Amino acid sequence: MAIVWTPNLSVGVTSIDDQHKVLFEKADQLFEAGKSGKSKEIIGQMLDFLDKYTKQHFHDEEVYMASINYPGISEQKTAHKNFIAELTKLKKEYAASGGNICLIINANQMVINWLTKHISVMDKKIGTYANTLK
Repeated sequence: MAIVWTPNLSVGVTSIDDQHKVLFEKADQLFEAGKSGKSKEIIGQMLDFLDKYTKQHFHDEEVYMASINYPGISEQKTAHKNFIAELTKLKKEYAASGGNICLIINANQMVINWLTKHISVMDKKIGTYANTLK
């Protein structure tokens, strides 16, 4: 099962969609590495990438939401903060374990759940709201 961005996940805001596509590409790389037994080698790099990239993405998304006075911004900020906390926890577990199979599975599951559920439920509302402003 590949982790692929599809048009039905489009928020309708190009800058946000483009960043989501990058996140999907990286998540798919992690998934593919897991299938080939190489995820232990790349999980540290992936967690570091996700840490930096999601913080930038969340910042950009929040700036955009503020610029359009998006009414759900506080809910989004809370979800973003929770994801960062989960990611921080995974990074600590990785540092302690060196990337055991349980950690790899948890990392994959967290990223897949975030990408599919958060984008399809919460982020799509940003695009819907933005369209009402046109």
